[in-house]
Amino acid sequence: MIRRRRLSKMFMLYSACAVMAAGFTSHAASMQPEVKVVETQEGVESAQQVTVMQSVSEEIVKVTAESVEAQQQKIAEDIARKEQEAKEQAEREAYIRANQELLASIIYCEAGNQPYEGQVAVGAVVMNRVNSGAYPNTIEGVIYQSGQFGPAATGWLNQVRNSGCYTASCMQAAVDALNGVNPIGGCLYFDQGGCGTKIGAHYFH
Repeated sequence: MIRRRRLSKMFMLYSACAVMAAGFTSHAASMQPEVKVVETQEGVESAQQVTVMQSVSEEIVKVTAESVEAQQQKIAEDIARKEQEAKEQAEREAYIRANQELLASIIYCEAGNQPYEGQVAVGAVVMNRVNSGAYPNTIEGVIYQSGQFGPAATGWLNQVRNSGCYTASCMQAAVDALNGVNPIGGCLYFDQGGCGTKIGAHYFH
């Protein structure tokens, strides 16, 4: 009987200890700090700043590349324009020089032995025809027009032109006539007889 009571008391004591131990474990667990990742405001702002800086850097690279490309394109266009201008200038100079030489050659053939004013007058006749509307509108067209200038028909003009044997005086007379010097007004013809303005051996009418 006494032993039974003893066993009963021991069982009750063990149960009480178990309950207390469970309570302490649960309370201890509830006292443990909760671990979680918390993003601070500074961290968020730092990440945003990095993103903004990356975007700005990418935009700078893009703008720089576009600027370089635009500059290269402009340089290429400027070079092409200058080359075209140089080509056109060279063509104009070649055309002017060819006309000067042709006009100097016909002046030499027609008035090489005449005073300087008479040489300019022959060149002025050619220019009057070019501008008249009744003749070809180029110097070459006027000079080589059939039946108009004897030296062109006989081939003498081409010999002088190819050899460049016209005089400096004839070349200067050609340059002056091309630049508008005109001692005979609107005359379209010249010969060694008849009427008109007489300069040297020629009459201009």
